[in-house]
Amino acid sequence: MLHSYGNGLVIALGLIMAIGAQNAFVLSQALRREHHLWVAGVCVFFDVLLVACGVYGLAQLLISSPVLLLIARWGGVLFLSCYGALALRRAFRKNTLEVAAIRPAQSLQAVVMTTLAVTLLNPHVYLDTVLLIGSLGAQQDYPGAYVLGAASSSVLWFFSLALGAAKLAPWLARPITWRVIDFLVALMMFSVALQLLLNG
Repeated sequence: MLHSYGNGLVIALGLIMAIGAQNAFVLSQALRREHHLWVAGVCVFFDVLLVACGVYGLAQLLISSPVLLLIARWGGVLFLSCYGALALRRAFRKNTLEVAAIRPAQSLQAVVMTTLAVTLLNPHVYLDTVLLIGSLGAQQDYPGAYVLGAASSSVLWFFSLALGAAKLAPWLARPITWRVIDFLVALMMFSVALQLLLNG
């Protein structure tokens, strides 16, 4: 049982630490100190849910359904492209921080809805959690312990990212820092969208 737990912890942590749409969004919300713990919590919840679904059979369903994979692919391309365009527009504003300072903060509902979109409309989330982590977990002697290990890695990573970035916010709150972050977020979003468009 401990071996299955360790496998879930290590495999999930290795995949989740890769830079992606979820991590970029958690980081940006934490730097703004805007409902960042809620964002981390939503990411953890759906990571655990999708891993459990993959371990207990959804991986086979997605593999056998080209229609579901096609919907996930084009939905991801559309969302990532739009999100990237918004980040790129912010990156070229000279008064990014001033605009952010005078505009009202986003509501919790708006932030949670964006988190859901970043999580559920990103096909890489399904590839990582359902297909890769899930299919490996389905082969474990103790699948439940494996899911628990993957859940532990998700909690550790997302809450460390949210809390760590929030602590560094006073040092990172400079206009050039925000512009660079927005530019990198846009670049990453467009890159993932292009990969999905070209490679499926």
